[in-house]
Amino acid sequence: MNFFRGVIGGQAAGPQPSGAETIQKLCDRVASSTLLEDRRDAVRALKSLSKKYRMEVGTQAMEHLINILQTDRSDSEILGYALDTLYNIICNDEEEEQDESEDGVTHIPVSGKNTNVSAPDEAAQKQADDLGALFTDRFIEDPEHVTLLLTLLEEFDFHVRWPGVKLLTALLKSQGVQVQGIILVSPMGVSRLMDLLADSREVIRNDGLLLLQQLTKSNAAIQKIVAFENAFERLLDIITEEGSSDGGIVVEDCLLLLLNLLKNNSSNQNFFKEGSYIQRMKPWFEVGDDNSGWSAQKVTNLHLMLQLVRVMVSPVNSPGATASCQKSMYQCGLLQQLCTILMATGVPADILTETINTVSEVIRGSQVNQDYFASVNAPSNPPRPAIVVLLMSMVNERQPFVLRCAVLYCFQCFLYKNQKGQGEIVATLLPSTIDANSISAGQLLCGGLFSADSLSNWCAAVALAHSLQDNLTQKEQLLRVQLATSLGKPPVSLLQQCTNILSQGSKVQTRVGLLMLLCTWISNCPIAVTHFLHNQENVPFLTAQISENLGEDERLVQGLCALLLGICIYYNDNSLENYTKEKLKQLIEKRIGKENFVEKLGFITKHELYSRAAQKPQPVFPSPEQMLFDHEFTKLVKELEGVITKSVHKSSEEEKKEEEVKKTLEQHDNIVTQYKELIREQDTQIQELKEQVSSMSSQNEQMQTTVTQQLSQIQQHKDQYNLLKLKLGKDNQSQSNSQADGSQMNGLQTEEVTQLREELEELRKQHTLLQTQLGEKDTLISSLRSESSQTAEGSAAAESDHTELLKELEALRIQVQSQSAEINQMKTEREELLRRAEATSSEAAPSSDGSSDSAKMAELESRLAAQTAETDRLKAEVKSSSESRPELEQQLASATSTVAILQTEKAKLQTEVQESKKEQDDLLMLLADQDQKIHSLKQKLKDLGETVDDEDDLDTRDQTDDDYEEDEDED
Repeated sequence: MNFFRGVIGGQAAGPQPSGAETIQKLCDRVASSTLLEDRRDAVRALKSLSKKYRMEVGTQAMEHLINILQTDRSDSEILGYALDTLYNIICNDEEEEQDESEDGVTHIPVSGKNTNVSAPDEAAQKQADDLGALFTDRFIEDPEHVTLLLTLLEEFDFHVRWPGVKLLTALLKSQGVQVQGIILVSPMGVSRLMDLLADSREVIRNDGLLLLQQLTKSNAAIQKIVAFENAFERLLDIITEEGSSDGGIVVEDCLLLLLNLLKNNSSNQNFFKEGSYIQRMKPWFEVGDDNSGWSAQKVTNLHLMLQLVRVMVSPVNSPGATASCQKSMYQCGLLQQLCTILMATGVPADILTETINTVSEVIRGSQVNQDYFASVNAPSNPPRPAIVVLLMSMVNERQPFVLRCAVLYCFQCFLYKNQKGQGEIVATLLPSTIDANSISAGQLLCGGLFSADSLSNWCAAVALAHSLQDNLTQKEQLLRVQLATSLGKPPVSLLQQCTNILSQGSKVQTRVGLLMLLCTWISNCPIAVTHFLHNQENVPFLTAQISENLGEDERLVQGLCALLLGICIYYNDNSLENYTKEKLKQLIEKRIGKENFVEKLGFITKHELYSRAAQKPQPVFPSPEQMLFDHEFTKLVKELEGVITKSVHKSSEEEKKEEEVKKTLEQHDNIVTQYKELIREQDTQIQELKEQVSSMSSQNEQMQTTVTQQLSQIQQHKDQYNLLKLKLGKDNQSQSNSQADGSQMNGLQTEEVTQLREELEELRKQHTLLQTQLGEKDTLISSLRSESSQTAEGSAAAESDHTELLKELEALRIQVQSQSAEINQMKTEREELLRRAEATSSEAAPSSDGSSDSAKMAELESRLAAQTAETDRLKAEVKSSSESRPELEQQLASATSTVAILQTEKAKLQTEVQESKKEQDDLLMLLADQDQKIHSLKQKLKDLGETVDDEDDLDTRDQTDDDYEEDEDED
């Protein structure tokens, strides 16, 4: 312990050891001491020497310190000293301003952000950086060291957790990619780091934010894991707890982490939108009426918040995701809140500029948001549209350059894919809509276009070009604009005034802006090309500019003049005789030369500022002098450069061939379009017919099912009826067998017997009546069945008759055609014979051949006459058959309608049959009841001793009487 007192405390007598020797002894003590206190004191001494002797401690003690982390996990104090020592030797000088005390408690920073101090010279700083990278490489050579550090972060002890967070942050700053890879493959590595945000100690939470910032830099996989570990919810809660835009540096750290998670990460952006976190951003931008006294931290926080909104709607994102976020921002009121800041007073210039850029990207390409922005008015007296107020700032040369660029970007985004807005801007320039009492957007643009400030000229020209972008109607409308140049002189058109200023030789920036406007204006607009060529001075001016050998600064102007002349050739409709396509190409060949013309045209794309403007839509330039190209114009150049070059080199014959090919292709396209429409119509009809067929098939199946059910019900009723009939016969037979031969009257009077007989007779009459009704119902059922069968047979017979008649008619036609052919053949034979007869009639003595020819001729004439008669007869039959065909078709139609009617009647009759069956069932029940009553009355009569005749005996007696009468008649 005396050794440690000498190192840490006062000086001891004798020669003092060097720093390297002291560190070597301390490392030996750490490695060899068995007592925990000795090792702890040695590590504390190494920590105190780690800043002054960084190289020595890092070289000799790193392995021993890592062993301490692995073996002495139970003692938090020695772990804290070891982690602090490793942090001191790995971090660079700029990060060492925080001078932690030995216990790590006396100094707790509010946040992990460090202020800049006086830095050492460049050589010392470079050496420190190299040293930090060297020790970082040694530490992460074994990935288990990083995994060990992640395990130590699970310790809740402050003296372990806070130094561990700082050490891991320093490792990420030094070798971020390698450490990210190790953490990514470590089990639960990112989840352990996310737990730091839930720590109740602010210093650990705040340094955890810095750690996550370094962890999520340029690593999409880790960004996704952090986002799905509920990072958005936690960060937004911290921002709200810290006071949103009025909060401190912690809010700034949270916003920087959110930017890391969302920038260029479509998956996290979609997760942020779907989680309804856009709605939670609205309260950030609630700025009060008193906007004086903005702190630097509030400006920084609000600037980052605006950048976060821009990340969600950036033009580099996919169009679908951007449109969805724009819609959400309008629906939740975020756009309205941004417009409120835009029109508020007392807002700092840089916040106002960033707000304009943010509003620009929120409305870009969204028709709903663009319409809302057009309706926003500034709080002035009288109220003016926000667009007019912004344009006043753009053409005012006293405004800051970045603000004017932001206003131009806002105007471009307002007109992007917004033909309605383009029409409204151009309408403010037309004579019929100009209001002398108010300032319009068109007046401001014209004023800026012809002002003395070259930057205003350029901005106004680009703004007007965006009013015409991809809008042929507005290009033609702008040709009507007339400008009054001075008193006493007639007004000139806007197109003519632009060319006049161009020919006067103004500044390069002004001429570039005017040339870009003219190229955009006349491209794809033959009428504007005709108006431009109508001025006799324009073409000579362009050819003179292109053919001259000017300096480096004028090359861009020459390239734009060549582009303008090329557009006049490519979109020329040959309406002016002096400036047809062929004559303009001949002029180029004579005055400039085709190769020289193409070379000058290539000056545009070779310019150093062209590629910068082509990267993104927002106009960002370091200085006003470098503001030369517009993003949309670069796309126009890329589209037209190749076709203009080909058009200049082509001959008139090739152009004619191309026009013919174009016309042919257009015709083919029209034919294909017509066939496509026809196919669509046929597909629609086929689909409708299929639906009809399916519905009719289903109806047919339902009707067949219903008919089958009805037939089965009828059969069941028949079976029930037969069973009841058999049962009734058996009951009557049993009654007749059980009848007694005689009975005695036991004290009953004759009147009672008579009364019983009368009741019995009445019941018999009712029974007879019911049986008669039952027979009538049976007859009705059989007649209905026969009618339905006859109806079906009649319809089938009518159809078969019609088919047979059609077959006969076709056979007659075939027969007539064959006989007509035979007649034609016989006519030709007859003519041949007549010619031969005429040839032989000149001879004096006819030979035997002549007589045979005459006989054959006569035979043929007779056959011809017979065939003619037969043909006439067949024609008459065909005619009669044809006349009878409409009647048959009419009969078939009437038969079909009759079948339909009969089917309807059949359905009605079937319902009546069912009702009749029900009545029959009721009658059978009544008959059964009456039979029972008759049986009981007969039994009573038998019991009274009265002789009662059964129905079978009566029938037998009647039959006997009839036979007896017949015998008497015969006698």
